[in-house]
Amino acid sequence: MPNFYFDIETSGLDPSKEKIITIQFMELDRNSSEKKGELTILKEWESEEKEIINKFISESHVNDPYPFTFIPMGYNLSFEHKFIIERCNANSIKPIDILNKPFIDLKPLAVIMNNGEFKGCGLDKITGKPNNGSIIPQLYKEKKWDKIEDYIKTETEEFVKFCSWLYSNLPPLLRKFKLENISSHKKIGKAKKVSTLLNFQ
Repeated sequence: MPNFYFDIETSGLDPSKEKIITIQFMELDRNSSEKKGELTILKEWESEEKEIINKFISESHVNDPYPFTFIPMGYNLSFEHKFIIERCNANSIKPIDILNKPFIDLKPLAVIMNNGEFKGCGLDKITGKPNNGSIIPQLYKEKKWDKIEDYIKTETEEFVKFCSWLYSNLPPLLRKFKLENISSHKKIGKAKKVSTLLNFQ
């Protein structure tokens, strides 16, 4: 039941007109989210979009019938979900549906940590990631492949740092929540029993 950091870069935001230019994934420790495997970056400019999608499917086993073979972890996975389905269809490939099987998306947690505000909760706003993915299409047009790879590596590092921090700090919060709520429920339950007994008497 391995977890994998999963992300893509694209030549633009419209999957009907643009294409996937990289697919990157890396195995993470299931209990700590620390890096466990090496980062794989599949690059469209070294082959073609169809080839990197097929290679990703083959290497990750993401379309395996067993739903826990590849558990994607990412930030705003709905973007990857929509884009990769449309690009699979465009390339006559069986679609990869990452949201109808187990997955872990950190963005909702970031929104809650940001007082429920979506604005200001981008990965570049809450971590050391220097900028967002809007720079990628221009870098792609200019064929600055090394800059795209540097961006991907930095983004991966910052994601893993944030994810590992959450893995370390959220379990104690769950224990605290359970302790406070179970204790309060027990107190309420005892009070109701006493009240019932007194009323009965």
